[in-house]
Amino acid sequence: MLPREELLKGSRRPEELAALIDLAEEALRTWEPCWSGFVEADLQEEAAERLGALSELQLSSEGGWPQAERRRLLLQRAELGQPLEEQAALAGLMVSGNFLFDPADPGDVRRGLLAAGIEPGSLGDIWMRGDRGALAVIEQEAGQRWDGSRAQVRSVEVELSLLPLAQMPWPAARTPRRLSSVEASLRLDAVASAGLGISRSRMVELIRNGSVRVNWQVVTSPSRELRCRDRVRLDGRGELEILEIQPTKRERWRVAMERR
Repeated sequence: MLPREELLKGSRRPEELAALIDLAEEALRTWEPCWSGFVEADLQEEAAERLGALSELQLSSEGGWPQAERRRLLLQRAELGQPLEEQAALAGLMVSGNFLFDPADPGDVRRGLLAAGIEPGSLGDIWMRGDRGALAVIEQEAGQRWDGSRAQVRSVEVELSLLPLAQMPWPAARTPRRLSSVEASLRLDAVASAGLGISRSRMVELIRNGSVRVNWQVVTSPSRELRCRDRVRLDGRGELEILEIQPTKRERWRVAMERR
């Protein structure tokens, strides 16, 4: 048995981490690799720090494409050597609808698909394809069940159709990039707007609807002040880390950031 109490101590997401510990114990007991459902980046990081440090366990992940934010974790005995060439059984899901008059973001699409009945752990990354809808990574079995179904995203009825991963048009790859901006304040909406390349009004909306996390915690106040080493994450847009904050002679703030 794994040292569960020690592994869970101080966890940001103890219930979800406990479920991963259950899978790890199953993999150790049966000698059979175990896949988790899709998990968010903060839980991946915590699992890597805690479970990945165990000598008897090996941890790897798959999200459909190299820069996937939501990924399935593969837990297996370290004695098995390199991670097995076992597929994560993933597929693509096309979400088709006319969003010309009611624009949506990936968070809106996720909420609509979950409201329709798709399990959270079955859904990976989601990204928009203009006003025609969105694309998502989904577990193969769930995708087959929902192929040809309909759902509601905001005011738009959408049709769901399964795609092989090989046919998916993936988002453009993100390259880590250092940025500098001079801001009148260190408010979350101001700094994140500059760093992530989104209008300030849109950033305020995203923050208020719970789409933005600071240091893995959902923040709904646009006026939250950022500090050095804070990490701002927005689904579908990656992460922004605050590297340095310096006052200017005109009582403003020069903020150095890295976007990745």
